[in-house]
Amino acid sequence: MSEILIKIDSDRSISDVFQDNCAALEANGFQPVTTHSLKDSKVVFVLGGPGSGKGTQCKRIVERYKVTHFSAGDLLRAEVASGSEKGKELEETMKEGKLVPLEVTLGLIEDAMKRSGDSPSFLIDGFPREINQGLEFERLITPCCVVLSYECSEEVMMQRPLERGKTSERADDNEETIKKRFHTFKESMMPVLNYYDKEGKLRKINDGL
Repeated sequence: MSEILIKIDSDRSISDVFQDNCAALEANGFQPVTTHSLKDSKVVFVLGGPGSGKGTQCKRIVERYKVTHFSAGDLLRAEVASGSEKGKELEETMKEGKLVPLEVTLGLIEDAMKRSGDSPSFLIDGFPREINQGLEFERLITPCCVVLSYECSEEVMMQRPLERGKTSERADDNEETIKKRFHTFKESMMPVLNYYDKEGKLRKINDGL
């Protein structure tokens, strides 16, 4: 049985007193704080073209599982909204439907992971957009455990962002930019999907309904 009143002799060194404090607390069920390394994290990459529904599905996954979700695109848009010099450069790149420099995207994702409150699992939506992003992420942070790839027709992927653009006020939710994003997605995604397919980590999901 745990004791309610525990007397601790504090006429000693700080370290000795602290050790007795810890012993008293742990005897009553307290657990020490453990520092979680990003290297030990479980990471799921979520891929799909614009309007493929990956963001919606991520929200539903978070409701069921203990996982921290963030979108690479949302992190970039937040940087744009900050009005920083980096944000202004990113805005022009995103309007053209081009890929943002690797070190920028990777830095924003790593910062978000570190701010997550010691989360053990991450769902990263819209990343990697090219094979070098994935390889560098795995080299510097941790390998992913699975890659979810949402697939649907271009007709559906065009319709959804245009409908969203009526209320989202996103700079890239317009027909011209969406077409550019399609082109960039097709060019950059096949090597990524092929790589993770060979690694046995790719799971394809039809989200065209």
